[in-house]
Amino acid sequence: HRRFDYRPKTDPYCQARYTFCPTGSAIPVMKEDDVIEVYRLQAPVWEFKYGDLLGHLKIMHDAVGFKSSLTSKNYTMEWYELFQLGNCTFPHLRPGVDAPFWCNQGAACFYEGIDDAHWKENGTLVLVTTISGTMFNEMAKWVKYDNETGIYYETWTVQASPDKQSIVWFDAYECSKFILRTYQKLADLGAVFKKIQTNYTSIILFSGEPIYLGNETSIFGPQGNKTLAAAVRDFYYPFKPHRTVGEFFVDLLKIIDRVILNHQFYLFYNLEYWFLPMKFPYLKIIYEEVPLPIGSKTSSGV
Repeated sequence: HRRFDYRPKTDPYCQARYTFCPTGSAIPVMKEDDVIEVYRLQAPVWEFKYGDLLGHLKIMHDAVGFKSSLTSKNYTMEWYELFQLGNCTFPHLRPGVDAPFWCNQGAACFYEGIDDAHWKENGTLVLVTTISGTMFNEMAKWVKYDNETGIYYETWTVQASPDKQSIVWFDAYECSKFILRTYQKLADLGAVFKKIQTNYTSIILFSGEPIYLGNETSIFGPQGNKTLAAAVRDFYYPFKPHRTVGEFFVDLLKIIDRVILNHQFYLFYNLEYWFLPMKFPYLKIIYEEVPLPIGSKTSSGV
């Protein structure tokens, strides 16, 4: 997943149904001798709206919590879409604009408090390590860098087959990947993690070797490939928001026809388009263990 030099301003066309990070605050500077508990937080996606529904499908959202021993204050940190998941996964097709329009930025959100009920009821709130104030402050600097350079949400992992040793063509870039990067940073700073099982959700597409198609300019620009441009727009059309159930089922049949019967998928990744020659089992949601990390430094003795 490519790093960028800066985060661009979002276009006013991109509107969120739910405000991104409504109670967000700056990450505080901790006293060096503080002892801070670090918590693994996980709950079903959109739990506030659908309860445990997506939890049954193991579609989970991840975050990390902190508790200062000196102040007794709690904090939550997470990374998610600025304009909700649908906008990050599929583009808008705007009238009079050839190129699909993406509202696919993601970012870190930090705020005071941990909503115990939200994380405990259908998910996880468990202590994973303890760090010093110095380590927390170093992590905060890293979060700023990570947030300014890793700016686009990517829903899909794309790999060659369901085998554990399979080639991964494209890695997802979403909430769980941010938490895994944060844990690794803490481990590298000296944090020693508890020996507990930690599982994460991945939504995987299965494809033969991807074919590079080009970027927005080369496909949709004045000198672009009009046939390819039409094929990409046509592919994304059935994924638009639906006003009626009937409309949804008509478009679902089109999606099945394209992806499963004709083995086609167009992926937008790092501002470039790729064609995926899809293959069985086409798509899978997995909830698999990723062990807590071991750092590259010795423990700070916290």
